[in-house]
Amino acid sequence: MDGANLNKGNNMTRPKRPRCIRSHPIIKEFRPEGVEERGEVTLSLEEFEAIRHIDFEGLDQSRAAEIMNVSRQTFGRILKAGRFNLSNALVNAYRLKVEGGCYLITGNGSDYGRHGRGRGYGRRGRGPGTGRGKGQGNGLDKGK
Repeated sequence: MDGANLNKGNNMTRPKRPRCIRSHPIIKEFRPEGVEERGEVTLSLEEFEAIRHIDFEGLDQSRAAEIMNVSRQTFGRILKAGRFNLSNALVNAYRLKVEGGCYLITGNGSDYGRHGRGRGYGRRGRGPGTGRGKGQGNGLDKGK
């Protein structure tokens, strides 16, 4: 059997890593008033969280990506999809449902993604010879 043909017809995509969200939203759906039912759009919980971080909380994409435990590029794709779904529902008067997705509830901001908060490094670096500072360290070795 030829190795190149082993995966033909099989869905062999890599599974998504769960995105970190703080909590379920307090709403489950929005319905337009005064029009008959035209359709429905689903906004995933990670799309909702991305829109909340950027448009409501005013975070930059790098920080929001860190909180959600995804790369900045992945965060950008999630945000773009969420904004499209939201605007599609508003412009076309569709019912907007907020549900589903690939996520992990991390609580009320106590867990801030893969880099955490309060590890003690901050902008000081991790010691001499590491990171962008290249030898600046944490300032404790001055005067040597």
